[in-house]
Amino acid sequence: MNKTLGLIFIVLGIIGLGWGAFTFTTQKKVVDIGPLHATRSEHHTVPIPPIAGIVLLAGGVYLVARP
Repeated sequence: MNKTLGLIFIVLGIIGLGWGAFTFTTQKKVVDIGPLHATRSEHHTVPIPPIAGIVLLAGGVYLVARP
């Protein structure tokens, strides 16, 4: 179980270090007057701190290498 969790941490750490951030889009209602509806797409970016990727990677290596 620990080795599986360690491998998951390693993969997540590598992805976090390589990707750096993830983005998502939300729809915001701008106008809503009777039958007239207008929306606007807003793009949001959430940065992933490099220290989080390093901690996940190191924790995963520890879990896999531990006897």
